[in-house]
Amino acid sequence: MSPETIEASILRLVEKRGAGKSVDPAEVAKDLEPDNWNQHLRPVRAVAIRMAAAGKITILRKGKPVDPEDFKGVYRLTLPVKAG
Repeated sequence: MSPETIEASILRLVEKRGAGKSVDPAEVAKDLEPDNWNQHLRPVRAVAIRMAAAGKITILRKGKPVDPEDFKGVYRLTLPVKAG
C-alpha cells in the first residue's frame, strides 16, 4: 500500500468527520483493507506522523494535540486546529 493511498484515506476520513471530531487509525486501516486491516496500522501511523509534521492533520492523545515525533500509545487523527 503506497503512502499516497494511505494519506488520501486519512484526509478523506478526517474531512468527512469534520472539525472537532477525530478518527481512530484503525478506521483508516479498515478503509484501506477491511479483511487484513491490522497489517496496515504501522504504515498508517508512519504516514500520520509525516502528515502531522507537515501540518496536514493533528495527532491527538487523550484528546490533546501531541508532538508527532514524540508520542506513545493510543492516538486519534483530526483536522488541524486553525489559529485565530
